[in-house]
Amino acid sequence: MSYSLLVVSDYRDSHNAVRPEGQWFIGLVKDFGYRVTVMTRVEGASYIEELEAGGVRIIDWHPESKFGAEDRDGIRAELDANHYDLLHLFNNKSIVAGIRAAKGWPGKVLTYRGYTGNVHWWDPSAWFQHFNARVDGVICVSQAVKDSFDGQPFFDDNKTIVVGKGHDPAWYAGVKPINLEAEFDIPPERKTIIIVANARRMKGMDYLGAAIRRLPPELGIHFLFVGRGLETPELGSDLADSYYAHEHTFAGFRSDVLNILAAADVSLLPSVKGEGLSKVLLESMFLGRPTVMTDIGGNRGLGVDGETALIIPARNEEALQEAIERIASEPELRRKLGPAGKAYITEHFRADKTVKDLHRAYEQVLGAAAGAK
Repeated sequence: MSYSLLVVSDYRDSHNAVRPEGQWFIGLVKDFGYRVTVMTRVEGASYIEELEAGGVRIIDWHPESKFGAEDRDGIRAELDANHYDLLHLFNNKSIVAGIRAAKGWPGKVLTYRGYTGNVHWWDPSAWFQHFNARVDGVICVSQAVKDSFDGQPFFDDNKTIVVGKGHDPAWYAGVKPINLEAEFDIPPERKTIIIVANARRMKGMDYLGAAIRRLPPELGIHFLFVGRGLETPELGSDLADSYYAHEHTFAGFRSDVLNILAAADVSLLPSVKGEGLSKVLLESMFLGRPTVMTDIGGNRGLGVDGETALIIPARNEEALQEAIERIASEPELRRKLGPAGKAYITEHFRADKTVKDLHRAYEQVLGAAAGAK
């Protein structure tokens, strides 16, 4: 049986950021015969042409607020104009407006959660979103996200379902490494350790700075920071007080981050919390880059320590220092982790697998609801 699905999401982000989500819906159309409509602003959006080519109908609209009447009515008008079995809401504005729009509507409402924390039963705003009785299912990008819901009082843990955002190995087959020397003046003999993140405390930059200060001088490495807001006074001070005061580059935001990742010798992400399923770690491993990650809940299942990646305790500058030293000084380890990590992530996080998981999640919500009548 095929289903009709209305998605309200915001694709005004980079192509790489929205592609895994968009692939869900293309796969549902192709593999399971869904009729999928996506409501999103087209101007400034990515992946729209691919969605349309994959049989997804696009409506150029997205709520501008949570509680505005026009925002509620814009979703309700589409629900009334066409038959839908499922309404899937992907961000705060769409979730609040969509729940209000679905009052009295006979279909099933799902929300999406892509990171852990900041959801509490005692927070009134939670009851306008995922905790609302109108919500029939919460799609969680990882087990850690599900756990953050299931431990809450007054929450029905049968509603949370884990569905990862998968990637297609073909996306990375043609990625050409950038010339790091030409672009950033990084000598080819230096081992480049890349950190891709936007400046948030959850990314663990304070621990990384402290670890860099402890590093010995003979490692022959260069730190390349890619992302918004990373060049902070605190991190700058740590770098200045280290042996790598002149062996680091802040590149800022880059649209060619995959090409930069492909050229790096090591990918490192020292997150301390919050990650639901790190896109950067997935991209690094699909590109075959030796990867260092922390053991936070959202990274669970992304690798096997010492076999497919180096996995270290979060908030531990000593462990971070030791991992950097080890991966920088052991070329055999780097040669092992790159291909092994790529093979592991390809097996467990392929897009076609996660499309199937999402289809099963939708059937679970529809089946559970039907059985409850």
